Amino acid sequence: MSEPDPKTRQRSVQWSPATTSPESKPIQPSWAKKTGFKPKFSGETNASDSGQITLPPKSRELEVSTDLEAGRVRATPPTAAPVNGVLKIPQLPVSKDFVAKKRRDSDGVPSTNGQVKVGVEQPERRTARSEEVTGSLPQTVDGDGFVVRHSHMKYELRDSPGLVPIGVYGIQHYVSILGSLILIPLVIVPAMGGSHEETAAVVSTVLFVSGLTTLLHTVFGSRLPLIQGPSFVYLAPVLAIINSPEFQGLNGNKFRHIMKELQGAIIIGSAFQTFLGYTGLMSLLVRFINPVVVSPTIAAVGLSFYGYGFPIVGTCIEIGAVQILVVIVFSLYLRKISVLGHRIFLIYAVPLGLTMTWAVAFLLTEAGAYNYKGCDTNIPASNIVSEHCRKHISRMKQCRIDTSHALKSSQWFKFPYPLQWGTPVFHWKMALVMCVVSLISSVDSVGSYHASSLLVASRPPTPGVLSRGIGLEGLSSVLAGLWGTGTGSTTLTENVHTIAVTKMGSRRAVQLGAFILIVLSLVGKVGGFIASIPVVMVAGLLCFMWAMLTALGLSNLRYSEAGSSRNIIIIGLSLFFSLSIPAYFQQYGISPNSNLSVPRHFQPYIVASHGPFQSKYGGLNYFLNTIFSLHMVVAFLVAVILDNTVPGSKQERGVYVWSEPDVARRDPTIAKDYGLPLRVGRIFRWVKWVGL
Repeated sequence: MSEPDPKTRQRSVQWSPATTSPESKPIQPSWAKKTGFKPKFSGETNASDSGQITLPPKSRELEVSTDLEAGRVRATPPTAAPVNGVLKIPQLPVSKDFVAKKRRDSDGVPSTNGQVKVGVEQPERRTARSEEVTGSLPQTVDGDGFVVRHSHMKYELRDSPGLVPIGVYGIQHYVSILGSLILIPLVIVPAMGGSHEETAAVVSTVLFVSGLTTLLHTVFGSRLPLIQGPSFVYLAPVLAIINSPEFQGLNGNKFRHIMKELQGAIIIGSAFQTFLGYTGLMSLLVRFINPVVVSPTIAAVGLSFYGYGFPIVGTCIEIGAVQILVVIVFSLYLRKISVLGHRIFLIYAVPLGLTMTWAVAFLLTEAGAYNYKGCDTNIPASNIVSEHCRKHISRMKQCRIDTSHALKSSQWFKFPYPLQWGTPVFHWKMALVMCVVSLISSVDSVGSYHASSLLVASRPPTPGVLSRGIGLEGLSSVLAGLWGTGTGSTTLTENVHTIAVTKMGSRRAVQLGAFILIVLSLVGKVGGFIASIPVVMVAGLLCFMWAMLTALGLSNLRYSEAGSSRNIIIIGLSLFFSLSIPAYFQQYGISPNSNLSVPRHFQPYIVASHGPFQSKYGGLNYFLNTIFSLHMVVAFLVAVILDNTVPGSKQERGVYVWSEPDVARRDPTIAKDYGLPLRVGRIFRWVKWVGL
């Protein structure tokens, strides 16, 4: 056979002259080639590496290398070598040993956002080009060209290893996420003027509603193993309503009055969220919600409470600082220590840190470190005459662990029931605020659905399943409003981190844990024990939880091209204005010498009384001043507008990939993962926008 003309060879295939000789060895690739580093001076990129492995036109030595800028790996084909004058590119073998190694941390958090495809002939069938799924780590490519995911998980979505393992892992799952379940009532109830007994009752109610709504969500919602509970998304708007001008002059029974107002606002806002979900509007809105939108929105939730965390810790620095340091040591420095196959310090960092700090505070209290002669914490501050006691009474209340009588006064058995605080009160201005908050909560849940499905499910959910989950979250928040938890019920953002750390994605384990949580909520002493946690320890734990929430929000950027100047600018603008614009609203009309009646850490939430909107419509002023003082709302508005108007490729934006409904109906695995049980799916078969 005649040798082809060199001019007719493919110019895209290049090789070193040293490789043309059979005896010569290939040149070792440089550091840039090994790492996949590519300088992008403009910052723009159209790289198609959001979870897909393709054969680029240029051929280099087979290597799996990390793209430092994009934050994921690139697989390059083997080096082309001339054989008898003809260039041949070897095919990539599909085998069990071929692993698409992704950059991941030791916790197993995924970093891909799409289907991994290999440009080779498949042995059984070819996947339709329109069929895309989202991968997880570590990954291997199966014979169908799809990714064999989540091999690092101990239990996946439909696994049921037995009652004992399920019970152990279910309890572990809830204990590891305990801080998110119990800390919000410990903040809002004292702010409403509630007593220790009322705090214990609200804590028990939160545990009951969380268990109930989690069962509903895992059976009739998205069916992912996600715990439902009081999200930090609701905390800032709830504090804004609590500090509304009309509630400042209340004295008698202030807690019940404000709680009924909150119940009414939560019920209306949750009904709006239910409408978004079950009408299918959420499946349309989700097209505008991508990692570049979710990331700054959730990060702003954590950053918004910087004025509350350490200022409270500073009231008893020797206890609060120990609380923070112990949790940091457990979750970071001791995170790789394993006991019986469990990373106990990483999984139980919050409960272990709380226990150790509580023990230190107990020893200091019993040793008399906070005893001051002639001073009694049971005497109201207004009745204290001694200047010596006035000086130390605040420190005694913050540092001593015996100032709360919640445990002693709580009942052994108490059943939380609907409308236990009275009939809800409805005001449209507060209800509108909660409608906006429910939309932000839905954005948070979209990110949680996507990330958790990468870890535990066979494929991502369809847009219909996503809408169904959002609709049920709305119904769950309606139940929270009826029972009177003080906040809505939604998917906790910390779920994804917990699943990745515990390696437990079994739906049955979460369901059994939810049942145990309901049983514990009926024991009044449990709520009393939680309500007796000193305030300074609560603040220390919240510092860690809010920092974690901020990091979890920013971690959504791993699905996009994080090095793109487009995304960098959008994230930067969203985060900056989420802090700056609310600061303008919160500081407007307040002089430096203003003598405000609320504590300093709650002053950002009284914006409704002095914000820049001062029209003749009081309700509209309240709504606008409150909404634009919420950091997460501003971050969401800036991000969603910029991300959907600034040009960018799907890979660059990290557009979420959801399963196609037609593919899901034909795939029995997806049907088993997300299909409704007990033949309930047949009833809603005609409602295609909330199902498979």
